[in-house]
Amino acid sequence: MKTTDDSLAEAPLPVPVKGRKNNPEKTRDNILQAAIVEFVAQGLSGARVDAIAERTHTSKRMIYYYFNSKEQLYAEVLEKLYGDIRRTETGLNLDALEPMQAIQRLVEFTFDHHDRNVDFVRIVCIENIHNGENVKQSPTIRALSQNIVETLDKLLRRGESEGIFRQGVDAIDLHLMISSFCFYRISNRHTFSEIFQIDLVDEQVKQRHKDMICDSVTRYLRP
Repeated sequence: MKTTDDSLAEAPLPVPVKGRKNNPEKTRDNILQAAIVEFVAQGLSGARVDAIAERTHTSKRMIYYYFNSKEQLYAEVLEKLYGDIRRTETGLNLDALEPMQAIQRLVEFTFDHHDRNVDFVRIVCIENIHNGENVKQSPTIRALSQNIVETLDKLLRRGESEGIFRQGVDAIDLHLMISSFCFYRISNRHTFSEIFQIDLVDEQVKQRHKDMICDSVTRYLRP
């Protein structure tokens, strides 16, 4: 069943205005950025393409020119946000570091990324409300996420061979261990802060928590 927004998906394609410089990539990126704001604020069900069009000073028809439906736009928002963290992880050049140093660098990066990218955390929470249905349909997200698992596995095996890490640590388990702490303190920061009267935004608190997760992971890995 199509939503009201989806009903315009079959509308004729917009005709470019003469004399206006077209920059399709910039237009597409602007729509994605505006969509992130709308989906974070309203969720998938509540988000309106009208609002996204208003944010980008464009039309619903133009949005449907680049994205066939609100659901496709949401799916591409997911791919963009997952892609951002996965591509940045690749740029950390962890293979060039000593295994324990590389693990610590990854933990610090994950902590900082989640802390600075609340929209990513919110969108992932929204996708979990929808039982991961859009992630299931995205081979791109699975492929991107496999990269960090392979990187971790190589680090773990290298650390094992050098006698630095304990034997048999599973890369996905370690990824879950790192991500869960970094994610939870952002996804639950409002309720946790209020219930326990702690300011999770305070820089000293953040540094204490970053040190704690780094220490937890490195202690767990030692033989």
